[in-house]
Amino acid sequence: MTEGIITRWFKKVGDTVARDEPLFEVSTDKVDSEMPSPAAGVLVAILADEGDTVETGSRVAVIEEGTGAVAAPAAPADATAPAPVVTPTAERPAVATPSVPATSGAPVGVVMSPVVRRILADGGVDPSRVRGSGPGGAVTRRDAERAVAQGPSEEVVVELTHGQRRMGQHMALSLQVAPHGFVAIEADASVFDRLDAVGRVSRDGAPISEEVVVGIAAVRALGEFEILNATYAGDELVIHRTVNLGFLREVPRDGLLVPVVHAAAGLTLRALARRSADLAERVATRQLNTDDLMGGTFTLVGPTGGATLVHVPIIIQPQVAILSVGAVRRVPVVVERDGQSVVEPGRRVVLGLAFDQRVCEPFVATAYLERVAELLAGLDIESEH
Repeated sequence: MTEGIITRWFKKVGDTVARDEPLFEVSTDKVDSEMPSPAAGVLVAILADEGDTVETGSRVAVIEEGTGAVAAPAAPADATAPAPVVTPTAERPAVATPSVPATSGAPVGVVMSPVVRRILADGGVDPSRVRGSGPGGAVTRRDAERAVAQGPSEEVVVELTHGQRRMGQHMALSLQVAPHGFVAIEADASVFDRLDAVGRVSRDGAPISEEVVVGIAAVRALGEFEILNATYAGDELVIHRTVNLGFLREVPRDGLLVPVVHAAAGLTLRALARRSADLAERVATRQLNTDDLMGGTFTLVGPTGGATLVHVPIIIQPQVAILSVGAVRRVPVVVERDGQSVVEPGRRVVLGLAFDQRVCEPFVATAYLERVAELLAGLDIESEH
């Protein structure tokens, strides 16, 4: 703000004004603001009329400090000279300048309008803790609203663990080196109705999660989309014949880990569930070894919450793709019955694929997801349970 227009005077010459009482209104290109009086006394001169454009720092009025004192109007000062917006005279040293009331909470010398004080009081914010951005450090309405919206200004410093720092470095590096693309489709999840019918525990006693069921379909689809089962080695792309499937796991206060089920392509659903459960147990007890975290060629991220529709993951380097699974939902679906479209209850899940666009195109990524959805819908749960 470099200038403003005086749009309205709330006081006239000879009126008594109180400190912080609205004195006049100024309009800028962004906002209309009430300007509070910086002192208590009598308004003895108005140097800028309503409608006048004045520069920031211009003198626009003179206040004789005290109560009921009268003085002759002062001559206008140079408009370019830096000075307070309203200048109280200091020619009567015998008259004490009223101080800010102790109940206001504002430090002496800080200008606050009644509106600003009310906003801070209603929001439970101590005025002395608010830094003003207005002329001379005045606290504006915007300052007050921002302070109330932000709440307590105390900052809490949380030191990151080694694992969190490493995770952050890896995620940042991945976004720098790999131009990420992302596609998602909604897939038929009726396979989970069949899973519920036989139970979500395998014959071996291992829990069968939604993540594992999608993982089987994802691994088998990679046999037809080998370009996604690959890693970068320097400037070369290495396509792997063996699928080493990583599962993203959160470790409280230690970031993320990606334990790997090696040689997953030939496993049944029951075997993958057993291997996945074993890794999950060793993650929880912190008994993973180096081999458990090495050699991944493709990664899967399970549902991050019961209401999650889709999750956009970051590729685990040096891999070129990562599959995310949303929450399995019960939704109304349209099906064909005897040539008629009818609405029936059904189950759906959103599958997403983040991929390295140096290697894969969106069309290929979408075709891969559609193949995963097809294999998921046709999975023989009874025989593989």
